[in-house]
Amino acid sequence: MSRMTVNGRPVRFALDPDTPLLWALRDAANLTGTKYGCGTGDCGACMVMVDGEALRSCLITIAEAEGRFVTTIEGISRDRSHPVQQALVAEQAIQCGFCTPGIVMSAATLLRSNPAPSDEEIKAAIPNLCRCGVYPRLVRAVQRAGRVMRRLETISAAPAPGISAEDAARAVPAMNPAKESETD
Repeated sequence: MSRMTVNGRPVRFALDPDTPLLWALRDAANLTGTKYGCGTGDCGACMVMVDGEALRSCLITIAEAEGRFVTTIEGISRDRSHPVQQALVAEQAIQCGFCTPGIVMSAATLLRSNPAPSDEEIKAAIPNLCRCGVYPRLVRAVQRAGRVMRRLETISAAPAPGISAEDAARAVPAMNPAKESETD
């Protein structure tokens, strides 16, 4: 039984010790924000923080994570209020969103140790592949998140997550072709 702390909570996985951390998080802990991309550590979609270091969860087993502190995208901010998340939205550095959780984890790890990284430091610290090609905006977003973390700037452009109950209750009525023909 592998024990670790995931998003601040003690967790025990009754899985084969050779199970990749990715699958333990997604399948056993239902933390599906960590994405499966390539399974070979090339894309970075599965990036999580382990003891404060950005690691590809497809390459680390739960036995290797034993006794360690793991943070997933859900643990960094459930309400999308982390400066990296806010800056990615504000800089329009998100397209399909598949790679986004891994990018957020890489960027947040970088900004913890270096809140004012250069373009080159950002590119080196965020090895994630983005099929949509948001790289120039990504660099701007990480720099902006750093400014927010240093309290030099605030972000108010990023929307709150989800749909409000009022908006969800305001459904658009379905068109009824029979009624339309009656009024013609």
